[in-house]
Amino acid sequence: MRRGVLGVACLIAASVAVPLHLVTAQSSAAVKGRVASQSVSDRDIDRFWRAYDAIGATGDPAERLRLIRTLYIDPGTPGLHALMAARSYTAQQYVDAIVNWPHFWRSVRPLTARSRQAVASLDGDVARFRRLYPELRPASITYAIGVLRTGGTTTGDKVLIGAELALGDESVDVSELPEPLRARLRVFFASRPFANNAQNNIHEYVHTQQQETQGSLAQQVLREGVAELVAELITNRKPALPVYTYGPAHDAAIRQRFLAEMRGDDYDNWLWNSASNAFGVSDVGYYAGYSIARSYYEAARDKRRAVKDLIEVRYDDPAAVRALIDRSGYLAAR
Repeated sequence: MRRGVLGVACLIAASVAVPLHLVTAQSSAAVKGRVASQSVSDRDIDRFWRAYDAIGATGDPAERLRLIRTLYIDPGTPGLHALMAARSYTAQQYVDAIVNWPHFWRSVRPLTARSRQAVASLDGDVARFRRLYPELRPASITYAIGVLRTGGTTTGDKVLIGAELALGDESVDVSELPEPLRARLRVFFASRPFANNAQNNIHEYVHTQQQETQGSLAQQVLREGVAELVAELITNRKPALPVYTYGPAHDAAIRQRFLAEMRGDDYDNWLWNSASNAFGVSDVGYYAGYSIARSYYEAARDKRRAVKDLIEVRYDDPAAVRALIDRSGYLAAR
């Protein structure tokens, strides 16, 4: 799950789902008959802006709800419906966001037309991923408009990108948004997420290969950190977020606190948060998890085997996660 932005003028011309054939006929044999192709869809973006324009033309609350349902939600792709379910988005939330934050939507509208550019490197990136991790299973990617609560998440084999966040940059107007969402998104958009979109896509793609967990802080942090590391290995990028400057400068204190809290299930200081936490910087858990995964990877002689271990560890098993963290040597570092 990409950093959840939790509370975190042109249309795309007749977009269609475009298959991205990411595996050659030769390499498809290596995946033992699995379907060796991916798909990307951005069709929901165009539908959202049609609904947006129609909603702006009426002041009737009931009609606004009807329009968001009939023009956007009901004809939406399976990816949109999965995104809505994953973030509990409702028709009323969409309408309220459209009505209450007009400056935000006007500023982000032209940026959502960049969805095709956002996947320009995906073909090569997934091919590199498969070379690093031959067991890679196909996944689909959907770019759809959400209600500002995620730039990226996954459900099963679906990568779900919140286009209103992931395609943004420092030009997005957040002045109407309530706090602490406003402060969080100001930092987020200043990091120019669109420029980091290749890393974001692969981070989420990694999650489609991992086991889900609702477990301890250690389990969640490792899962996110592995996705960060693998995405960096493939794209040679880390997000330009404050945590990756703060982390190295405060590594010893982060390790000490993580060791004390890792067995618990309180994520408030670590994941999917604002800067109003014990560190004063959001999402320090991503740095901690990345550092564990990086330590494990660097210590391994067989790098491909290390990636396999990191992706396939039983994230629902606290003992297996703790064993891998111990083998990484990160918490014992001085």
